[in-house]
Amino acid sequence: MSHKDYKIIAAECQPIMRKVGAFINNELGKVNNSDIEVKGLNSLVSYVDKQAEIMLVEELSKLLPEAGYITEEETVEQGGKEVEWIIDPLDGTNNFLHGIPHFAVSVGLKVGDQLTVGLVLSVVSGELFYASLDGGAFLDDRPIRVSSTPDLSQSLVATGFPYQVEDVAPLIRTLGHFMRYARGVRRMGAAALDLAYVACGRFDTFYETTLNAWDVAGGAVILSEAGGALSDFRGGDDYLFGQELIASNGLIHDQVMQAIKDKFRLSY
Repeated sequence: MSHKDYKIIAAECQPIMRKVGAFINNELGKVNNSDIEVKGLNSLVSYVDKQAEIMLVEELSKLLPEAGYITEEETVEQGGKEVEWIIDPLDGTNNFLHGIPHFAVSVGLKVGDQLTVGLVLSVVSGELFYASLDGGAFLDDRPIRVSSTPDLSQSLVATGFPYQVEDVAPLIRTLGHFMRYARGVRRMGAAALDLAYVACGRFDTFYETTLNAWDVAGGAVILSEAGGALSDFRGGDDYLFGQELIASNGLIHDQVMQAIKDKFRLSY
């Protein structure tokens, strides 16, 4: 597929994202405790997540019948194809279930080892972030770019906390550093939106550990096309499947990475 094809695919995905977002929005406040399953400690899922994923797979299959899937709820056979959709049908499930209007639908397209298309829909606000390889990044129809903040001291930092963690000390040390040396820290509860917010300059950087590919894929394309930088905690490129991510405007990336290395006591 060519870069032109990726741009067309990104455009064709937009009404699909809107359709699934409308379904999720309509279910807001309707989920009962009996509808909720516990996947793991503090990790919840409802019929909304599963139905949204089924809808996405059904519609995306029409666009690329040959594609495989990597999805959070595993409602379809997983992985093993050269072309794969990476899907989080409802990023921020805890927010959704508590009526906090900050959750998203995230879709990424991977061809071989290359992420090529990304879309993140903020369900309640209706903001749709999207990008395609070498096609630029957009919020609705407006081009977006990362911030020009040059230093950590002027930066708004976003992060997330793992559902399960054996040693909280590195997380607390890192959080304390950014509380002291950045302008502010936010924990919003939806990684896909955190990435989109870095892409459009609302946040200057975002970091998190124990993320999954579906949390990252859509937003990573958007951030990259918006001029941002992505890495794992050691500065490598194993952020899609490596469960560690630093995303930034590029200008402060080294400062953020250095702090994380130090506070997590990582080898260099």
